[in-house]
Amino acid sequence: MFKTDLPYDRFFAAVAEMGFKAVEIWGRGENFEDLCRVAERAGLKVSSMVGHGSPAGGLNDASAHEKIEAELKASIDIAADKGIRGVIAFSGNRREGLSDEEGIEITAEGLKRIAPYAEKKGVCVNLELLNSKVDHKGYQCDRTAWGAAVARKVASPRVKLLYDIYHMQIMEGDVIRTIRDNVQWIGHFHTAGNPGRGEFNDEQELNYRGICSAISQTDYDGFVGHEFRPGPDVLASLRKAFEICDVG
Repeated sequence: MFKTDLPYDRFFAAVAEMGFKAVEIWGRGENFEDLCRVAERAGLKVSSMVGHGSPAGGLNDASAHEKIEAELKASIDIAADKGIRGVIAFSGNRREGLSDEEGIEITAEGLKRIAPYAEKKGVCVNLELLNSKVDHKGYQCDRTAWGAAVARKVASPRVKLLYDIYHMQIMEGDVIRTIRDNVQWIGHFHTAGNPGRGEFNDEQELNYRGICSAISQTDYDGFVGHEFRPGPDVLASLRKAFEICDVG
């Protein structure tokens, strides 16, 4: 959700006029219900929201599974009621003595607890890929192969990955090939320019027209959410992003 000085009814109406089909609401603060209603009036879906607590404390801690399961169930209920396609989950940070293999096993076990409920409700739980180099020091699900290994073990059509292009450019690059090779595990995308997580311009290194063209050539049928820091004119930044990514 972008911060803007515009009232959200005008903001949502403007982005809908640009051609956007959905918005993403990060958390469920006290204005969540109002935001959902305003988005609906503008003809926009809500595509995604956070499903449980902070990225640092997550599913790679077996002692947190019961709590996270309850949080995810509550979020899935809300998402199903409001037609929200997916909720976001987090692996948590690495802990001393926890190997990647053990982290994968524990995270998969946690997601197996919630997978049948997500399937029943028709909502995806998307495990987010974040960089551990710049923004989320210590985060364990910081590479596509790690996340895909978790999704493969869970083996549910409703447990996938949130492939954040900005984060994965920092950690591994080779974005288009990686998306093509792993698209079956991807339930949602985030964008932002790198370095700096800024808007799409000639000062950042990602070719979003090419990336979105590659995504459109797969069987992915979900949303690509913009999570960049816009320039001073938020609507101009979004309009430019839409034009770059509108490759259909």
